Amino acid sequence: MRSDVLAVPGARIYYEVQGSGPLLLVLQGGEGDAERTKGLVGRLVGEHTVVTYDRRGLSRSSPDDPDAPLTVETHADDVHRLLAALTSEPALLLGSSYGGLVGLVLAARHPGQVRTLVAHEPPALSLLPEAARAGADATFGELEKTYREEGWAAAFKMLAEVTGAGFADREPDVELPAPLSKQRIANMHFFFTHDIPAARHCELDVPAIAALKGTATRVVPAAGGTTAPGFFDHLCATELARLLGTEVATFPGGHNGLTSHPRAFAARLREVLAIRGVRRPGRP
Repeated sequence: MRSDVLAVPGARIYYEVQGSGPLLLVLQGGEGDAERTKGLVGRLVGEHTVVTYDRRGLSRSSPDDPDAPLTVETHADDVHRLLAALTSEPALLLGSSYGGLVGLVLAARHPGQVRTLVAHEPPALSLLPEAARAGADATFGELEKTYREEGWAAAFKMLAEVTGAGFADREPDVELPAPLSKQRIANMHFFFTHDIPAARHCELDVPAIAALKGTATRVVPAAGGTTAPGFFDHLCATELARLLGTEVATFPGGHNGLTSHPRAFAARLREVLAIRGVRRPGRP
């Protein structure tokens, strides 16, 4: 594994690269940084060059001005620049939750950089019918309010309840998460004060996403098999599938299936990406 830092407008982005084969960029959800999905990445590096990174404002990716306004489009531009620094070919992307929204904005703006995007339960609220969007926006507002008035522990608990994420259902060898470190608590602060507001106000270019249907840029809506169908991120995946005229790809676990079921999730990802059909450089 090698790590590096990429200078982008207004920030420095930390990233890690490991493995060999076609490039696969993992866009983490929530306050997750480059190390969030170690179990999953470890099962993919034999067939892929896997790139993970700290989203702007998290862990080792420091913005020049931590209080500057932030948008999902800014995150997508960071990914655009990171991919441009790493490859001239369209890449494979796995976007989880917030990362899925970032991936959709990237695909709409720079479709030539995306070969396949698996968008796993992205909070793309602009895809939702009016009533469902209002409900999702109200939930985000409550999360922000809970954080301001009661602190990170209460907000984190509410977030887990809203998403249904947990580790009661997990693969046998998956350990329970360690207690939150100071760094992760700092990441929580940035997520609740910057990223959630950015998601609430993100207006996805829906016509641009719809125009990807039938092109070389493939978008795969995905959702956890145990995620509640009424959870707004699951609804977003359903609406994305409707927009693209396809079906939602079901993955093991729930909203956090990447970390609770890394072995099964990796196997399902191979199926969806059709890894066996991807020719590695230098191979016939």
